Amino acid sequence: MRDSNDNLGSRIAGHPGSRRATRGFTLIESLVTLAVAGVLSSIAYPSVEGQVQRARRSDALVALLQAQLAEERHRANNAVYGSLADLGLRDTSPAGHYRLQAAPNGSGGYELVAGALAAQARDTRCRYLRLSLVDGGLVYASGSDATTANDAQANRTCWSR
Repeated sequence: MRDSNDNLGSRIAGHPGSRRATRGFTLIESLVTLAVAGVLSSIAYPSVEGQVQRARRSDALVALLQAQLAEERHRANNAVYGSLADLGLRDTSPAGHYRLQAAPNGSGGYELVAGALAAQARDTRCRYLRLSLVDGGLVYASGSDATTANDAQANRTCWSR
């Protein structure tokens, strides 16, 4: 008499002599999955990088606004605007994504410039941010080079306004 458990071993997947062979992913299925993942990431990466650049740009905005306050404080105490050293400020933004410059300008005001460093320099449209006090009014400018010659719409975008 044959035991009913004799056939049990042959029905377990992976057991020698099993009727159903174990299945995994074929090379083609793996390559298709990899290709789909590559296409999706190539579509998503520019969007993600743009958001990262925008977030890093806020680092420059914070640094420039802090420098603006320091300039006004310095002017109240010394009758002139000062350099970063006079203001006691570092030459880089808090997170280190921008290099700062400060100088008095010819109209009795000052000029603060933040230039992108390292990976943030790929933010071509907003690589430089300039905050100037000219004839008693603040001027916000931005650009891909130190001339900060963006149009008004690009300036609003770069300054998040």
